[in-house]
Parts: sequence; C-alpha cells; structure tokens
Amino acid sequence: MSASRAAVLIALALAGALVAPGGARAQWWSRAPADFEECADKAEKATGKDERKTQLSACNAKFAGRRKPGGGYSYFDFMQNRSFDIAGPNPTPAEQKKIDEHYTAFLDRERQSRFASELTARQQLLQQVSLRTERIPLPAEAPKKRQAAVSESKPASKRVEFAQDSFSCKWPRLSEGINELKKLFGSSPAKAKRS
Repeated sequence: MSASRAAVLIALALAGALVAPGGARAQWWSRAPADFEECADKAEKATGKDERKTQLSACNAKFAGRRKPGGGYSYFDFMQNRSFDIAGPNPTPAEQKKIDEHYTAFLDRERQSRFASELTARQQLLQQVSLRTERIPLPAEAPKKRQAAVSESKPASKRVEFAQDSFSCKWPRLSEGINELKKLFGSSPAKAKRS
C-alpha cells in the first residue's frame, strides 16, 4: 500500500471519529418489537419492578392492537365496549376512521335510548299524578230510585233537587244528622246546670 493511500485511510478514520458522537450505540443489529406481545415479552425480562411497569406502559402507548390467536390483530375500544379487527398492531387511518364512525353511531343510539327511557319515565309519572288527582266516581243510583228516595225522606215542602256531588246537596243531610245526634244525647251538661 502506498503512503498516500495509507494517509487517506487514516484521515477518513479520524474524520469518522470526529463526526460520530462518542456515546453512539451500534443498535443496527437489534430490532424493535413488532407488536405489543413482543414488547411485553421484552419488558418482562427487565430487572426491576418499576422498570417493568415503565416498559409495559411504553408498550401500551406504542401498540393499540393485540395479537389474536388465529392470526391478525384486534383493537378494543373501551368507550364502545367492543373489539374491531385491524390489519396490524396499530389501526391504519382508514381503520381509525371506521372505528370513529362506529363510535358516532354508538353515541346516537345511546342518546336515542336515553331519550326514550326519559320519555317513558315522564309518561309513567304523569299517569301516576293523574291517578292521584282523578276523582273516583261513586256508583250512580238509577234516576227513578233517587227521586223515590228523596220524595220519601222529605216532606213535599222541603224537597229540593241538588247536584249529587255538591256540598250544598250534602249539607242538609249533614245538619239533619247533627240534629239527630243532639236529640239522641239529650241536652248538654251546661244546659242541665242552668235549670
């Protein structure tokens, strides 16, 4: 080898040493994990418990999909509580768009279901309130029997026709009942002392 050639090789070696950083690692022979499962296997080999947790968290952040037993990958969307089949360890933009469309439809169904259940609850509440406020009708007497009962119980001069459920109709009967009770129990003790 000639001296000029040796000088060129030495110069190139020195230039390479100056250009390359001092702490550069030669990682070209190690390959990065291809999916979550490989990454998790590598993380399990870490020495410390905290280091394992950190590496597993990094695996979760890096890979969204999980390997299926029959091949392929599955992405679980916890917001919809369902899984989607995907081609690789992470959803492609087209697959992510499809997942988002399904999520939008899921939200629409949830809104409709919630609206329907609220509507049903309101209707049931209204029915309960209307049943409480609704007056239960008394059994109606036949018109001829009612007239006969009124004519028999009162003399002709005191006969008055009232609406059946009105207070004015029930007051005469109530006052007559009070008068009957007074007669039944006799005079009051205050009247007996005066005489």
